[in-house]
Amino acid sequence: MKLIYAWATGLVFGLGIAISGMMNPAKVLNFFDIAGTWDLSLAFVMGGAVAVTFIGYRLVWRRATPLFEDRFQVPNSNVIDARLVGGSALFGIGWGIAGFCPGAAIPALGMGRWEVALFLGAVGLGLALARILKGQSILPRSASA
Repeated sequence: MKLIYAWATGLVFGLGIAISGMMNPAKVLNFFDIAGTWDLSLAFVMGGAVAVTFIGYRLVWRRATPLFEDRFQVPNSNVIDARLVGGSALFGIGWGIAGFCPGAAIPALGMGRWEVALFLGAVGLGLALARILKGQSILPRSASA
């Protein structure tokens, strides 16, 4: 059942990305082009996502535990350090250059454009490099760990 809900969630997310036009990097880049072809649609998509998330969290936090886990897995750190700021800056720079964030690029793979595959390959390499620099294995942890 857990897999079915994960699949359905991914499907709804992918459809939302496709319907909103956020698979098109030009649409995203136009959001950042305030002096030129400014397109506010990304702000409306983000606003809608924040509203749905706000409501969803209010409903979920009423439960003692999640549906398919023993406990909620919530970050317990609120430290703003150089790693967080640097990673956020790299994410924003990459998003501004490519016009994709990883969440929108995955459904965009269905468009068959080589640029999307190149972007996701670069994301994967960046993740692997970050893990290597932290002294961690680049292989995912097993489910039993």
